[in-house]
Parts: sequence; structure tokens; C-alpha cells
Amino acid sequence: MTTALEHDEIQLLAKFRREIRRFLQFSEQAATAAGLQPQQHQMLLQIAGAPDGTMVTVGHIAEMMGLRHHSVVELSKRCEAAGLVRRTHDAADRRCVLLELTAQGQRALRQLSDVHAQQLRELAPDLIQALTRIRNA
Repeated sequence: MTTALEHDEIQLLAKFRREIRRFLQFSEQAATAAGLQPQQHQMLLQIAGAPDGTMVTVGHIAEMMGLRHHSVVELSKRCEAAGLVRRTHDAADRRCVLLELTAQGQRALRQLSDVHAQQLRELAPDLIQALTRIRNA
């Protein structure tokens, strides 16, 4: 049987949530400063971060980003128009659209990944402390 959370546990959850939100706000601002919409950055990250051998399809990205298929179709078209992504039809199934980063998309992602990694290094102590305290509560 579970018990109600103690006040200090709720405070820990609130602190953790603040730190996550702080990172998300940073991420949105960094993407915008780089000339990308935050969802474009997320798409680039999901394409590049797909497991080796994975066919990166619109459907795969929709699942990874928690978006509807048609939303990812439109997002991928915007990324293609911006020169960030190449869209091709799968030779075996023409209905299936494959996505890959262009050189420009790779450069943009590399730049954003560098600043995101630095931000995470700065936030890590607070995040680790909050997670450790939650785990040990």
C-alpha cells in the first residue's frame, strides 16, 4: 500500500521539476538563437540519435517526439525547406518517407549539442542531488 508523500518529498519533486523546466527553457532559447524552431532542433536530435541500423522514418520520429504523424510530415517539410533534412521515399515502400540530416543539419545539431552539454554540466549537481534525495526518500 502506498502512503501519501511527505512534504519534503513533494519539495524534492518540485525542485527536480524546476531544474528540468530550466533546462527546457534553455534548450528552447538556444534553438531560437541558432535560427531554429525548438521542434526542428528536437527532430534533428532524434534523427541523429536513432539507434544504428534504424530506418529513420516520419513514423519513427512521430513516436520518439510524441507527435502525430501529420505533424511530423509538416515539420520534416519545414526542415527540408530550411536545408536541415533530406526526405526520400523508401525504395521498398514508396509510402514510407526516410529522413536524414544534411551537412547543414549536422552542423546546426553539433553547435546546439555543444551548448546543451555545457548547460547540462552546469545543472548536473542540482539534478543529481534532487534525484539522489528522491531515490533515498
